[in-house]
Amino acid sequence: MSFPKIIIVIVFLCGQPWGRLFGAHRMPPVLKEPTMRLVSLRRGRMLPTALLALIPAVGYPQSFSANVDDLDQHGNFSNAQVYNGFGCHGANVSPHISWSHVPAGTKSIVLTVHDPDAPTGGLGWTHWTIVNISPTVTSIEAGASGDAGRMPAGAVETLTDFGSSAYGGPCPPLGEVHRYVVTISALSVASIDVKPAASPALVAYQMHGNIIAQAKYIARYQRISP
Repeated sequence: MSFPKIIIVIVFLCGQPWGRLFGAHRMPPVLKEPTMRLVSLRRGRMLPTALLALIPAVGYPQSFSANVDDLDQHGNFSNAQVYNGFGCHGANVSPHISWSHVPAGTKSIVLTVHDPDAPTGGLGWTHWTIVNISPTVTSIEAGASGDAGRMPAGAVETLTDFGSSAYGGPCPPLGEVHRYVVTISALSVASIDVKPAASPALVAYQMHGNIIAQAKYIARYQRISP
């Protein structure tokens, strides 16, 4: 009997009364109706257990995911991560960003933080880019931007739309709520050929065709006071 047939038979047995399975003439004569119901109930509980024992455990790969710490309970950046300039008065400290379940075959990682809501005619605004991160690295610690001792070995920060090769925090127009999309890209190449002065467009061009998977996390920030 094949494996699928075994499952079907057991499921069938679990739903049948004792008498219909074996015939009333085979019932123990000393058993009365309440007792027979009890036996049938116990059998019904035992058979599903046997069924579960026959079904092999199936494991599913966990999803590639990203996370941003240092946010408030609503998922908003605090003043510590806000830009210091353009009328904003934050500490401009780069946040702690982590990721997990990097897909097989990943040879390097690129991290980007982009504001798609920036008033730039649909271009958005790049707040941070780090390329050539080792696939064994799973996080960038808080305050790592511009600090070689905290940045993973071999990783390179490239130009943002602020014009510097370092983190630039949120600074939307007064009263607006903007999204900040953190993207962790798993690449099939060990590195991309860019320098710290490379633009976001050049980084994207070098990544093209080499992306295995991407994990995204969306943080927010609203500028309330001038």
